[in-house]
Amino acid sequence: MRRYLIGATPITNATYLHFAEGGGYQRREWWSDEGWSWKEQYDITRPGGWTADHSAEWRLGRLDPLDPNRPVVHVSWFEADAFARAHDARLPTEIEWRRRRPGTRTGAWALPYPWGSDAPVAGVHANLDQLGCGPAAAGAYPAGESPCGCRGMIGDVWEWTSAEFDGYDGFAPFPYREYSEPFFGAGYRALRGGSWATRPRVVTPTFRNCDLPQRRQIFSGIRIARDA
Repeated sequence: MRRYLIGATPITNATYLHFAEGGGYQRREWWSDEGWSWKEQYDITRPGGWTADHSAEWRLGRLDPLDPNRPVVHVSWFEADAFARAHDARLPTEIEWRRRRPGTRTGAWALPYPWGSDAPVAGVHANLDQLGCGPAAAGAYPAGESPCGCRGMIGDVWEWTSAEFDGYDGFAPFPYREYSEPFFGAGYRALRGGSWATRPRVVTPTFRNCDLPQRRQIFSGIRIARDA
């Protein structure tokens, strides 16, 4: 296992705003060929839900001021990948996300949650008390911090990984086969962590979600990684 660094929190609106207003959607060198083609075809210039002036975002049918401290949400895998490239970084692999022990060579973290064995407690370990309101501010739940110092690993936004969604040795479909296996090898990308709108039964570090790289309707955000 190579040594790597991983972000302590999901990327915030403020940080992504700097990317968007600093030429993030114009700098061709930060985008994959497929991502650039998608962006140009659909005239993508900001995350889904943001207003054109970047001052507000639509959340569950209402327009709220853009909160600089909340994780950016409704970004595609293409946008997440471009953001990471712009910062000389990359999206974490699924294994790296699961280990969440930056800079070590230890095995996968065996406990069921980032903080240990106890199930999530709303307002203490995860953002489960925010249902209907959106994600909490990045890093707002120190009691949910993993041993390596990562916060917001579950219960805030789904986090894109670099991995294509496929099977692996020992993989078992959950909660039912049709949720995962039919999408293997079909161009889908894997997400981890659950969001504030995800049912608690699947808000765990082991549950795998997926979506196509151009999709933005999911409550998806970004955590970046970098080789150490």
